[in-house]
Amino acid sequence: MTMGDLQGVAGGDPHDERAPRYLQTPRAAGVAGILFALIFATIIVLFRSVLPLNPEAAGTWLTDARDRQALDVALALIPFGGIFFLWFMGAVRAHIGEAEDKFFATIVLGSGLLFIAMLFVFGALFGALVNLAGLYHGEPPLAMWRLGREVSFNVAIVYAMRVGAVFMFSSSVIAYRLRNHVRPVIIVGFVGALTLLLVSPTTPWLQLIFPFWVLLVSCNILVLAYRRRNQGAGA
Repeated sequence: MTMGDLQGVAGGDPHDERAPRYLQTPRAAGVAGILFALIFATIIVLFRSVLPLNPEAAGTWLTDARDRQALDVALALIPFGGIFFLWFMGAVRAHIGEAEDKFFATIVLGSGLLFIAMLFVFGALFGALVNLAGLYHGEPPLAMWRLGREVSFNVAIVYAMRVGAVFMFSSSVIAYRLRNHVRPVIIVGFVGALTLLLVSPTTPWLQLIFPFWVLLVSCNILVLAYRRRNQGAGA
């Protein structure tokens, strides 16, 4: 083995095609959190503004063209919201780096994946319920409607949002220990997580806490990344 071979192995010569290459986190990963926050907030607003407050009533939205169109838009946005949240999770873990605690990192990853899964389950269940109700010209059997609505909304506003609260809390614990977020973002994470866990999930607009926190974290990640790049360029 020649001296050049030794340098290529030990030093990782960037001009050597055989040298190992390392992936860097795409800048779009931080932007994905902002996109998720906007999409998820839009979904919440559309559902809250269209669906009736009385769980026993299907409502006129099933036969109203504008309400049905708004709901179709909300259901169509759900898959994209899940995809962007997955990218946001990658940005969060990349921001933590190698200093992440395995215990809390496992909770962050698990709760985030569960949130996406429940979001998709809600979209599939409620979409099927709407299509089924349409077969009855907006007046589905009451028992069928109540069962479908209760199951889908329990998945969304009870289980999914509380799993999201666990994601918020564990991410905030890591951020507090590593000091990798500004203090207001950490405080909002703790307060928002406890609110989603303890306050009744039927409280109007309560779910908007989650996308608001994701928006703050994403903006903070992008600002800190921008500062690090400027410091690296000036060094």
